[in-house]
Amino acid sequence: MRLLVVLPTYNEVLNIEMMLRALSVVVPEAHILVVDDASPDGTARVAQRCADELHDIAVLRREGKGGLGGAYRAGFAWGLERGYDTFVEIDCDFSHDPHALPQLLEAARGHEVVIGSRYVPGGHIPQWKLSRRLLSRGGNRYASLMLGLRVADATAGYRVYSRSALEKIGYDHVRADGYGFQIEMTYRARRAGASITEVPITFSDRERGDSKMSSFIVYEALWLVTKWALQRPFVATRSDRVLPSSGR
Repeated sequence: MRLLVVLPTYNEVLNIEMMLRALSVVVPEAHILVVDDASPDGTARVAQRCADELHDIAVLRREGKGGLGGAYRAGFAWGLERGYDTFVEIDCDFSHDPHALPQLLEAARGHEVVIGSRYVPGGHIPQWKLSRRLLSRGGNRYASLMLGLRVADATAGYRVYSRSALEKIGYDHVRADGYGFQIEMTYRARRAGASITEVPITFSDRERGDSKMSSFIVYEALWLVTKWALQRPFVATRSDRVLPSSGR
């Protein structure tokens, strides 16, 4: 199994070296691709320095801030062209604990999509206020109900995809970003018949650097879910692989 960790970054100079070193210890068999969106704080420069020292790390520099979805699409394309079999999504800010990755990879032996889930038994979000929990969990339940996802945490960004899943999903046609990207990937995976499982994780807020999420991204995702749900009867008359995009 050739394993590629795709690590999108924007202004993560405070976290990037620690994350790369942690991943190199936890999954020494993995190759790591840092996809940097022209971070003005020098994230790519630090990543390249780590790559020169640690090896099995590559840095893909993109022009301008293209968003999370675009970064993952670029990373998946880079890895597929080079023959990787398994792809990891993980945030650079340590909200996703790299030490949980072996458990996700173990589950990936039997499933094409593995979601590190906050909302299955054993999952935790110790630092969130009740209002934020209610918004996130309510949004996930709405998405699952409206789109028939049958997952508890469709917005989760800690994931493992097999090559076969990415090919079934048609990831290069996914146009949503942020939470919407994760929901659209889940929707396409479910529609295409990919096997999906959820593994409990503990999600922690970042300690260093600024969050990239905003209320706009959350409400945009809810709008996209409603749009896709309204399109479902039309899509159902076509191939499972023909799915609605966000129109962006």
